[in-house]
Amino acid sequence: MRKTMLGLAVASVTAALTLTACSIQEASCSDGEYSVLTVGGTGSACVSDGEKPPKGYTRYPQGKEPKHVDDKWDVYWRTHTVDENGKIIKAPAE
Repeated sequence: MRKTMLGLAVASVTAALTLTACSIQEASCSDGEYSVLTVGGTGSACVSDGEKPPKGYTRYPQGKEPKHVDDKWDVYWRTHTVDENGKIIKAPAE
């Protein structure tokens, strides 16, 4: 009986840890940073708040910024980009 109870306890803790780890989403950037997109490509980077994007990068269109790895916008921007005029376009094939 003791072994069964111990086994159930270990299984419960293992299941809880597994489920918790799966529900944690990795942020696209750290606190104090925002994501930027390469103009004409699908690359991205993180820039410190208050700084401008580096040459060749631009901010994501408002409301379409990825917040977490594999979220709706992160997936979208894998196949889309912006041109030099800020227009959203299909990303060139790699």
